[in-house]
Amino acid sequence: MNPSLLEALGSARVFDLEQPRFAGAPSHPAHTPGFNYFLHRHHARGGPEARTGASGIVVMPEHSGTHIDALSHQAENMILHGGVHIDSGVQTSVGFREHGVEKLPPLVGRGVLLDVAHDELVPPDHAISRQELEHAAGVAGVEVRAGDVVLVRTGYGALWADAPQYLHAAGVSAAGSRWMVERGVRAVGADNIAWDVIGPVDPELGVTLPGHVLLLVRAGIPIIENLNLEELAAARVHEFAFVCLPLKMRGATGSPVRPIALA
Repeated sequence: MNPSLLEALGSARVFDLEQPRFAGAPSHPAHTPGFNYFLHRHHARGGPEARTGASGIVVMPEHSGTHIDALSHQAENMILHGGVHIDSGVQTSVGFREHGVEKLPPLVGRGVLLDVAHDELVPPDHAISRQELEHAAGVAGVEVRAGDVVLVRTGYGALWADAPQYLHAAGVSAAGSRWMVERGVRAVGADNIAWDVIGPVDPELGVTLPGHVLLLVRAGIPIIENLNLEELAAARVHEFAFVCLPLKMRGATGSPVRPIALA
């Protein structure tokens, strides 16, 4: 490995962007009961040797905690990204034959933080406009470029332990998602439950979660949800190396991830 690269990595500050996983953590209503862990094998006295072992079982939807949406997660008129018809047999009881999360490559590249919240929460259920995204980029002095991973901070990541309030986080408007598509970003993410605002129907598209249609289905841009952007924002880091590794779960519509920022 290049010595200068090793030196740069060694001196970089690592920001952990994953939220803790625990029973009762916020979960989208479509993905309840969320994360659960059960210790089924315990350390116990009276065994045949000094060594003992413990292990557990994780039960959770792939769309719980900090996770990435695969392109199979959403469809428009029963069609996935790239014109893949669900009725053609790509959807099976054990997962998708096309656009499963195992097809997503590791995300490694330039990351950009757009801190819309700054020093206070964005109002609950507010749809963040493209003008607000542009303003956040201007304040930070960063330019969103093709191939970037763009992370949007609403401030609700600080409320991860308060599920009722967290579920009313602000989200990115349809116009804001179109702004991302126009810039040719590689992936997007936010510190909220669903990137979009939960509930309202977009008047133009006639669907809820319009960003999921615009990004996942039409543009093929993955979405990372439930990020923890508090430490990154507190350090005023708006441009960084971003690393996110989806698990290779064949046919799954999403994957838990532990993204990091290096700056």
